[in-house]
Amino acid sequence: MTNRQAETSPGERPSYLSSRIAWLERPDDDFPYYNGKPVEITGAQWWIVMLGVAAGFAVLILPPPFLRGPVTQIVPSILFFAIPLAALAWVAPSGWTAIFRRLRATDVLLMILFAAINMVLTLAVAYVISGMTHTTSNAVIAALAEQTLAQQLTFVARTAPQLFGEEVLTILPFLALLYWFVAKRGMSRTSAVLLCWFLTAVLFGAAHLPTYGWNVLQAVVGIGIARLVLTIPYIITKNIWVSTGAHILNDWTSFGLAIFLTGAARS
Repeated sequence: MTNRQAETSPGERPSYLSSRIAWLERPDDDFPYYNGKPVEITGAQWWIVMLGVAAGFAVLILPPPFLRGPVTQIVPSILFFAIPLAALAWVAPSGWTAIFRRLRATDVLLMILFAAINMVLTLAVAYVISGMTHTTSNAVIAALAEQTLAQQLTFVARTAPQLFGEEVLTILPFLALLYWFVAKRGMSRTSAVLLCWFLTAVLFGAAHLPTYGWNVLQAVVGIGIARLVLTIPYIITKNIWVSTGAHILNDWTSFGLAIFLTGAARS
């Protein structure tokens, strides 16, 4: 497939940099694809990528029987991100790596900062929601407390590819919507970024509905708010590794606290 390469005259400041969110985004940087940099992904090509996202998610939640064994169950977690990234590489072979950037020292600090913010906010939101409706505990975390230490460490290690997949599930739709809102609908870049931020949080929360017993308030609102926080590092850095790092730190801390508190309650 072919992609159009965008060009800028020497000395000309691209208009998208003038409309960035100055208090949030880094200077002289922008999201890929929607403005033709490093390549443009067209609407039809984005549909292919979105089909890849849907297929990866389907394999994760409905894996075939031969991928449910103690060893093979990690495969759906890998396919969760591998299928959509393969679709992205197919439509943009010369630019698919634009969602990945080299990590800076400040990026690591952002991972820690937003993981901590999300932990505090998640606890506050969970407390409010629990007072409004019956909530469903995460069965995976509940089962984790019953496992041996070796099983717990194995589980935690296996979650890394799935959490990266959850970032892919969020960031690729974010970029697809950004292209549609700005390039096709003529929306201002700032408005489009904020709308993409909100809509992908709703999408992420909806993806957790089966996990939380189809409780819309708990999944879409509770998990959606957490997703809003975890997407901010990507908006700042344009680097999926940073949002992934914040996500992993957040979830691994949650797993560790669940294991510790369960053990303390039994002693």
